[in-house]
Amino acid sequence: MAENQQFDPNPFKQFAHWFTDAEQAELPLHNAMTLATASRAGRPSARMVLLKEVDTRGFIFYTNYKGRKAQELKENPYASLVFYWQPLSRQVRVEGVVEMVASGESDRYFASRPRGHQLEAHASAQSQVIKDRVFLEEQFVAFTQTFADQEIPRPAHWGGYRLIPDTLEFWQQGEYRLHDRLRYRRDDNNQWAIERLAP
Repeated sequence: MAENQQFDPNPFKQFAHWFTDAEQAELPLHNAMTLATASRAGRPSARMVLLKEVDTRGFIFYTNYKGRKAQELKENPYASLVFYWQPLSRQVRVEGVVEMVASGESDRYFASRPRGHQLEAHASAQSQVIKDRVFLEEQFVAFTQTFADQEIPRPAHWGGYRLIPDTLEFWQQGEYRLHDRLRYRRDDNNQWAIERLAP
């Protein structure tokens, strides 16, 4: 991030610029992001998920509503995301509150998924202890037979979340560890204040 580089005053547009750079660089899983959540007691956990959409409201991902991340979001709706594009020496941090997306949005996305992914959403009781791998494969086969020759409906326990950010930070590696850090923060008037941070 050079000092004379122009940054968009809208953080979503700035993210779109960097996300496009990562895509055009043909980075594997350029839409992968770390999602960090915390329980009601404040115990944190993190995992990799895939960004499926970003709009002016926030960052959307999909998951099982009965898994650990969903349970923690139910107890504590605040979460953070980290994108790291190592070949570009860039990362983006996002913090905010998470809400479920509308059921219609989840339905549309589910319908666009490969059939095998749709079946997995029915077969896997995410984060639950299961007997063995054979049990999981048997569940998959059972749902394959159940939905043979028909469209697969979205299970009620599966859908999307949107993280609505109040803070985004863009980080570019710099020489001599003089990294560039630019933070967008919602102010009291719901406008984006832009601040440069020391590395």
